Amino acid sequence: MSITQLTSGMDISRQAITKHLGVLAAAGLVRDVKIGRERLWEFEPTQLDEARRSLELIGRQWDHALARLKLAVESDSP
Repeated sequence: MSITQLTSGMDISRQAITKHLGVLAAAGLVRDVKIGRERLWEFEPTQLDEARRSLELIGRQWDHALARLKLAVESDSP
């Protein structure tokens, strides 16, 4: 989609959308293709899948750490 298509019907400026797309592009979640004078943006689903897997791993690590903390706190209780 073009910036014009992305901002159509939105209450957000083209500059703000462009800035957000830059951040998403740096994260590998979108990419742009220049066609003539227009720049089109497309979603990169493989990067989102990788991000989801990473977040799930982090979530499991936190679950284990919190379970160990709970066990330690409860075993020290009188």
